[in-house]
Order: sequence, then C-alpha cells, then structure tokens
Amino acid sequence: MSEGEQMTLSGVSAEPAFTIRELGVGDADVETVYPVIHELRDGLTLGTFSARYRGMYERDGYRIVGLFVGDECRAAAGYRFILNLAHGRSLYVDDLVTGAKWRSHGYGAALLGYLVDLARDRGVDAVRLDSGIQREDAHRFYEREGFAFVSKHFLRGFDD
Repeated sequence: MSEGEQMTLSGVSAEPAFTIRELGVGDADVETVYPVIHELRDGLTLGTFSARYRGMYERDGYRIVGLFVGDECRAAAGYRFILNLAHGRSLYVDDLVTGAKWRSHGYGAALLGYLVDLARDRGVDAVRLDSGIQREDAHRFYEREGFAFVSKHFLRGFDD
C-alpha cells in the first residue's frame, strides 16, 4: 500500500476506507495522533510528545505514520531505520498502537503490514520491535503477524 492510498480491510465490509500517511513534525495531524500514541505512552504530555518527535525526527530519522478514517486517527506507529552489527539494517518499530475503541478491527495489522512493505521496499533485512513483558495481548498479535520472540531486552535505569 502506498502512503495516502485509500484502503479497505479485506473481508470486513462494514469497516470504512482508511488512509495511512506519514506525519511531518509540523503537520497538523501530529496533534490528532497524540491521543492514540498517549494510550501507549501515557507519561507523555502533548508538549513533550511534540518536542521528542521533533528531536527524534531530526536526529534519528524517526517517523510516525497514522491510520486515519476521515480525519480520525485510529492507529499509529513510530519507526526508524537502524543499522547494527548484530542484525544489519532493520526497520525498528518503536511504537505501535491502535486506539482502545478501535482494537480488533484490523487497523493494527494494516499498519504493521504497511511497515513490513516499507521495509521490503527499502531492502532492509528485517522488521524488529520490543514489547513490554506485561503486554501479553500485543505479544499474541505480533506472533499472529509472523513475528518470533527472539530475545530479552534489558534495562538499567538511573535514580538521579
């Protein structure tokens, strides 16, 4: 699916057409995507979200794509292309969330499919992501979408 192309979910005739589009940092839709992203990243205010997006966009190549029905954002994903010794070049999904009232409508799968196609088009080796250990529903979703559980992610925080 190309960016901005109207799509419908196959086999789900009651669902309206949607578009998937990438958002620039100055795009008015950034505020429209925020409530959906906030469901996953609930510690972010709109101001912090906007500032971090701008910094990540400019420094790391991080991009946000939203799935929209009309002007309403129903799902969103943040991704970037990374290169490392262990895996070569990958599309890394930092954030993927469907709004709570829109889950189980196929929007997350459509958005993830868009990212997989984008990765293939760019010739990278894989799509990678981390998912919090408490997010068991998300783990089942990723496994249904063909992802394998291949590692543990470790974190060491700092108190100061």
